Amino acid sequence: MAYIIVAILLWSSLGIIIRYSGVSPQLLIFASCIISTSIISTFFIKRSFREAIPKGKSLLYFLAIGPVSLINSYTFFYSYQNTTIANAVLTHYTAPIVVAFFAPFFLKERLSFKIFVSIALATIGLWIMLDISIIDFFKLLIAGDKNTYGIMAGLISGIAYGALIIMFRFFAQNFNPIIITFFQNIIIVLILLPFIELPLNFSSVLWAFIIVGVIHSTLAPILYFKGMRHVTANKTAILGYLEPVSAIILGAIFLNEMITYKVIIGGVLILFSGYITISKH
Repeated sequence: MAYIIVAILLWSSLGIIIRYSGVSPQLLIFASCIISTSIISTFFIKRSFREAIPKGKSLLYFLAIGPVSLINSYTFFYSYQNTTIANAVLTHYTAPIVVAFFAPFFLKERLSFKIFVSIALATIGLWIMLDISIIDFFKLLIAGDKNTYGIMAGLISGIAYGALIIMFRFFAQNFNPIIITFFQNIIIVLILLPFIELPLNFSSVLWAFIIVGVIHSTLAPILYFKGMRHVTANKTAILGYLEPVSAIILGAIFLNEMITYKVIIGGVLILFSGYITISKH
């Protein structure tokens, strides 16, 4: 469980890096995946890692992970660039609703009453923090509001993230976390390759590529996958609610985004829902 918490806290800093870099989502994802793949490839010097590479039909699993992961990352990055950190990260964390619905079907996990209460509390907390009605949301969407498009992208990323939690939970039982991360990144690079153009100010944004590539695309995923071997999909999803709280705090510190009383109330509900999930009683 500690591995997942550390990974989530590392990911919570992603919005700050995206905002400061000003790099397009596809380029930042592409560059970070190349860096991550380069780092992970050094692990294959060891024979044990080479022998752990899946063969035959097993490789087909990774063909599914790559595109879903790309959808999740691209829409999440786009959301960070077009709306507030709070809106982006909170809409992204509608994922537990997706997980709660599909986990019993794909992972044979029992949806206990405690998990149901946790998801309900976390969802209420999320909408309190988001502070926007459904009617107003659709009015702004029709009007072409940039902020609303960012929120919609966050919702899409939440759906994709929910699908990834299900997939990762299944694959984590059968494959080495490093192998999963390696092949996921390779597939993303191949998909994005035809759409990439290097910016003229490449050297000035290299720092962002390195940070996202090393921290967010390599270290955090490996810790996350390793932790998922011992934590159920529903618990993983609820623990993920620590990310919006941490991200919002970082947004206030580094981007001067205001933390309202609704953000505080919603954050408390989210943290409490996480406590209920990981508690033994």
